[in-house]
Parts: sequence; C-alpha cells; structure tokens
Amino acid sequence: LTLVLDEQAIEEEAERKIGWLLKLIFAGTAAFVGYQFFPYLGENLMQQSVSLLHVKDPLFKRMGASRLARFAIDDERRMKIVQIGGAQELVNMLGTANDDRTRKEALKALVALSHSDEAVGALHNAGAISIIRSTPDSDEDAELVKHKLDLLKRFEDLRFDAST
Repeated sequence: LTLVLDEQAIEEEAERKIGWLLKLIFAGTAAFVGYQFFPYLGENLMQQSVSLLHVKDPLFKRMGASRLARFAIDDERRMKIVQIGGAQELVNMLGTANDDRTRKEALKALVALSHSDEAVGALHNAGAISIIRSTPDSDEDAELVKHKLDLLKRFEDLRFDAST
C-alpha cells in the first residue's frame, strides 16, 4: 500500500514539474513573439497617430496628438515622430484649431517633442514660434497658457529667433 502511495506521489510530482515546464515554455515563447512583434506595432501606431492629425474632426485630432505625446518619451521616438511628419502636423493642427481643448492637446504634444533639441529645431523650421505666439490664451484653461509659455521659453533657451 505504501509503495502504491509513493508511486502516486512521484507521478503527481512529475506531472506538476512538467506542468511548470510547459508554462515556462509558453511564457518564454509569448515573450519572444511579443519582443519581435511590438516594435513594429509601436511605429505603426505612431504613423496612425500622425494620420489622425489629418482628419477634420477635432476629436480625432486630439486623439492623435494625445497619442504622440505619449509616444514622445525619448529622443529616438521624438525624432521618429519628426521624421514621419508629426511635428509639422502638430504645428498645422495648432494653427487651425478652433477650440481650447484641441489647442491644449496640440501644445501638450509639442511640449513632449520639445524635450529633444533636434525636435525643437524641426519645430522652429516648421514655423512653430509664430503659430504658438498667435495662439489665443484661454481664460478657462491655465494649462494651455502654461504649455504655450513653456514652449516659447524652450525656443528662447535654445536661442532660436523668437521674432519669426
């Protein structure tokens, strides 16, 4: 009787170990596939976010700008956004925005891009300074004014001509 119980215990232990081994193989495979797949997904989402800035609906423009602000977490990604036309489109969006919420999202994304000196140069070349200066201040939204002042200060700190 004890021999049968010992055999059952050994079998259960072996099954448990094999179960863990299969789980680890599955997790490793999922991690590998994710590591290979998600870099392309990120770049594709950036491109889609820039495409949203072309849409006439302000809601979609705000969604695109918000996504770009979240993507702009390091210099490499900021420059990728600039390369695919995101900086120019954000400047265009800011220039044509008719409401404070849309202006605020555009400014937020521009502030996120402005953490890279090269991106600030691209924004300057896109005519951002004059558009930022001409953006009306908001009585209801102090954050909009703060983003606007932060951007103008960033251009000034990097010695870009603020009169253009």
